[in-house]
Amino acid sequence: MKLYAKTIPHTLPDWATTVTKNADLFEVEINDEHPNFQSLLEELETEIEPGTFGVKAEELCSRLGIEMSNPNLHQLVEQAQTLISLIATHPDYRQLLDLGYTPDLNIADAQTALAYLEWELEGNREPSK
Repeated sequence: MKLYAKTIPHTLPDWATTVTKNADLFEVEINDEHPNFQSLLEELETEIEPGTFGVKAEELCSRLGIEMSNPNLHQLVEQAQTLISLIATHPDYRQLLDLGYTPDLNIADAQTALAYLEWELEGNREPSK
């Protein structure tokens, strides 16, 4: 399991590892099968809504001293467009295509869907006339 955070403590538990970090985002890999992590989950488990039990991400992050990253939708769309472009040019993906991989929806469909979403977001930022 991965968490994306703005800030992390200097030391993380032995079941959590910083995978990548840049100026404004840390990627933290959680070994969710580690017994100490499972114990923490059991300790934090609450009834989220009637009949549904689980752990709220904010409580887990608070316990770990992590401030979660919550980018706006426009930033997420930009990141998704970048990732899809990387997938489209990745040698493994190109090899799958060469081997006859033909999904019902393809990379271009995903890029188009994100472009439509971006246009909608930009349209909603313009002042009403």
